[in-house]
Amino acid sequence: MLFISIFCSAFSQQKSMDSVSAKDSIVFVHKNWKHILSEAKMKDKYIFVDANTSWCGPCKLLKTTTFKDKSVAAFFNNHFINASFDMEKGEGVALADKWKVDAYPSLIILNMKGEIVLEKIGYVEPKDLIDFAKQALSKKLNN
Repeated sequence: MLFISIFCSAFSQQKSMDSVSAKDSIVFVHKNWKHILSEAKMKDKYIFVDANTSWCGPCKLLKTTTFKDKSVAAFFNNHFINASFDMEKGEGVALADKWKVDAYPSLIILNMKGEIVLEKIGYVEPKDLIDFAKQALSKKLNN
């Protein structure tokens, strides 16, 4: 009984820690593009795509710094459906071709129809990423 109690307590704490860390980082949806588009339409949200590769240094830096900034996480988790694709694997290959992505990281904001609204290439500091997102959202308000 003691073992079960300790195990359940540890599992509960881990689950609690996972939910806290999710709030401290951009939460990326791990679904296919069709599902992401459907969710964006249903929630009337733009889509933020982190188009990356496994070998890209600035891509890794974004994931460990900017995407974990609390203000960035709060803003993006509230205003966007967030997706991350390795553009050299799986569905990412076709999406890279469709969006003409040839530099990494490419940060892309798309509307609910999957049309590019705004894009930026390279590492971005937290404040600049929020400014980029606000610029894209202002286009949504003007439509």
